[in-house]
Amino acid sequence: MIRVCVLVLAIVALVGMAGAADPLAWPAGGPEARPWSYWWWMASAVDRGNITRELETFQKAGWGGVHIIPIYGAKGYEDRTIEYLSLKWLSMLDHTVREARRLGLDADMTLGSGWCFGGPNISRENANMVVVPKPTPDGWEVGVRPTMRVKRAAPGGEGFMLNPFSREAVTEYLGRFHTALGAYSGAMPRAVYHDSFEYQANWSPNLLAEFEKRRGYRLQDHFDALFGKTDDDRTRRVKADYRETLSDLLVDEFTAPWAGWARERRLLTRNQAHGSPGNLLDLYALAEIPETEMFRHDRSTLISKLASSAAHIQGRRLVASETGTWMKEHFQETLADMKELIQQLFVSGVNHVVYHGSIYSPADAPWPGWLFYASTQMNSRNPIWRDVPVLNAWISRSQAMLQLGASDNDLLLYWPVHEVWHEPDGLQIYFSVHSRAWLTDQPFGRFAQTLYDRGWTFDFVSDRLLHVVEPSPQGLLTPGARYRAILVPPTRYMPPETLERLTKLAAAGATVIFAGTLPADIPGWGRLDERRARLQALLRGIRWSAEARGPVRTAAAGRGRILTGPVEAALAEAGVRRETLTSHEGLEFIRRVEGSVRSYFLANRGTHRLEGWVPLAHNAGAIVMMDPMTGAAGLAAARTQAGDTSVYLQMEPQASLFLRLLPARPADAVAWSYRHAGERTVALTGDWRVEFLEGGPSLPPAATIPQPQAWTKFAGPEGERFGGTARYSTTFDAPAGDWYLDLGAVHETARVRLNGMDLGTLIEPPYRVHASALQRRGNRLEIEVTGLAANRIRYLDQQKVPWRNFHDINFVNSDYKPFDASGWPVRDFGLAGPVVLREAIAVQP
Repeated sequence: MIRVCVLVLAIVALVGMAGAADPLAWPAGGPEARPWSYWWWMASAVDRGNITRELETFQKAGWGGVHIIPIYGAKGYEDRTIEYLSLKWLSMLDHTVREARRLGLDADMTLGSGWCFGGPNISRENANMVVVPKPTPDGWEVGVRPTMRVKRAAPGGEGFMLNPFSREAVTEYLGRFHTALGAYSGAMPRAVYHDSFEYQANWSPNLLAEFEKRRGYRLQDHFDALFGKTDDDRTRRVKADYRETLSDLLVDEFTAPWAGWARERRLLTRNQAHGSPGNLLDLYALAEIPETEMFRHDRSTLISKLASSAAHIQGRRLVASETGTWMKEHFQETLADMKELIQQLFVSGVNHVVYHGSIYSPADAPWPGWLFYASTQMNSRNPIWRDVPVLNAWISRSQAMLQLGASDNDLLLYWPVHEVWHEPDGLQIYFSVHSRAWLTDQPFGRFAQTLYDRGWTFDFVSDRLLHVVEPSPQGLLTPGARYRAILVPPTRYMPPETLERLTKLAAAGATVIFAGTLPADIPGWGRLDERRARLQALLRGIRWSAEARGPVRTAAAGRGRILTGPVEAALAEAGVRRETLTSHEGLEFIRRVEGSVRSYFLANRGTHRLEGWVPLAHNAGAIVMMDPMTGAAGLAAARTQAGDTSVYLQMEPQASLFLRLLPARPADAVAWSYRHAGERTVALTGDWRVEFLEGGPSLPPAATIPQPQAWTKFAGPEGERFGGTARYSTTFDAPAGDWYLDLGAVHETARVRLNGMDLGTLIEPPYRVHASALQRRGNRLEIEVTGLAANRIRYLDQQKVPWRNFHDINFVNSDYKPFDASGWPVRDFGLAGPVVLREAIAVQP
């Protein structure tokens, strides 16, 4: 059975279930519930026939949409190039969007080519630039130099990246689109997109004036602190002010203008804020669809929660993710690898997967077709495509659930970004998904990780976003969610404006918790004495009760209260409960709510099977269990003890289920069938017939083998270079009883058919399925196993076939070196077994 994650829907009442009157029914999901793909257009060398062919292929495989990114071209096809934003290019955009919507899909596009924003209309004065300081006897001489050009640009999109701190640069950049789209009457995409921050920029022509306006003093009077090598208090404070100014400019002079331009044209915005030196929460919050990413081994649930937190607070329904960027080396990635990654994204709050990705390739391009170098190859030329609809169905059911309602986290956890900005080294600090010391090496990062691991639910909140928080009788309200309390981690620095906001919220009815100690100082250098005095006056205005409740101090504040003390004791005093289910190793979760419907998403991300009673922090009269892989549903075993509800779960490592918690048992609902695999097995005796169904470079001849083996073991040189699918079939008798079919080792996915009945498609261990169609005599078992393209690619490179034939970076490996698979060892693919019947033991919790 494929590994699982669990979404628990705690339904206090069935009000507002998006039309799901049947509590066992899955919510209907449209294109946005299905996975999308980055869809690179090489040199925009596309045509209507191939666009339609590819979109129809995506639709049949369960896609929801595509994201157009024009990039560099393929060699030998230069005569097909279409210049970016030309009339012909716009006609292809129109055809794509119309065809996508005809097929029940949709389309986005990058607001540019390659990445990041930039192109031929960006002047040197408006290019991304870095400061070049030079010490002189009279102080510091400051110059600038332009830096990055658009990476992987398409023909017609080449030029400097813009300066992301300059509204003038943004206006210059958007002028090209205003002209091109102003005369365009075709179909517009759903959204426009900005990729992660890869500008090399730390200065702009307007920086000194903006700094003085925002910080209240002249930065040029402190160049010695900014550019020197000192590590004193003034240096830290000046650098903190400089970094805060960069953040403000990214919000006010860059992201807000281009997002506003899009909204004027009724386009949604997708924005990857990470990598920038700005406060990520504030930048994500400006987009209708904030987008995070996990890159190869650079995977952080907490960093991805920055994107989902902004969405939750602002009421954005979708949280996107760039998904599958170089999970492993090319052609080594499996559907199981992709599913494991997506489960981590789901628990971080993502509910809109965008594969990274797919690439347009014309039908006449030889195998493996046109390819993009930083991608899991999610295209129909890759053998994994055959069973990708199973993964897509799992994603679609899950995302339909995860897009319902709003975040149901209890806490707004303040991000003390000024602690990072006070670091003495360097100039700008990039908040990257790759180098994560800005979070993991900070006390705040360790504090947040402990909260997460202990089962406390939270969204991050910034100084700016605190101003959209309002108290209410039901708790703290934001445009998108409700919270129980604001939690401030231990922090030295806090702007007096932020402390004032917190005390006003408390006075209006909020609960504000300071973990451990209160902030002691203000960040930055500007108006230092004045702002320090203001902070201290606010701290003195907190009237602590003389009666401490254990280690927790309490201050009444109007209709609310302020608490300080050890974090878990203070949270308990505030009436906030943690989810103790995280005491099960590897079990993670996220909660959502729709009206009176409360939901949890749980994921067994550990290495051990989980079976037993799992406590939930919210009660129910009955629980419906749902499997997003198969669509099965039934009433789960549940119990209430001392007022607390628990549910009985059986979860393999990386396993998945949904639960709906109902106030009462629904009539006529079937019970969930609990089984586990026993130790007793029965071997399948008899020969196996192996027939190669599809793939290449050629189909090996059929064979008969005494027991299952990888085809690389018995099919000779043809088997060693084959990438595709083979059918293993046998006939066997079976004893009486209830049994699983246990396939043993499978490389990599398996469709299982018993006596003409499809039992399911298995895409990760344990490769085990309930043998519901088993007969005593003459059972016919067929297992269609699909491997990867790795051995076929190895063969192409050994034969020196010139398939890597692209402009720009061409096609590199995951270390950015020239790709060459000729030295790879042969990797086993096929059914390795042993295939046995394994006793299925009924469980009565």
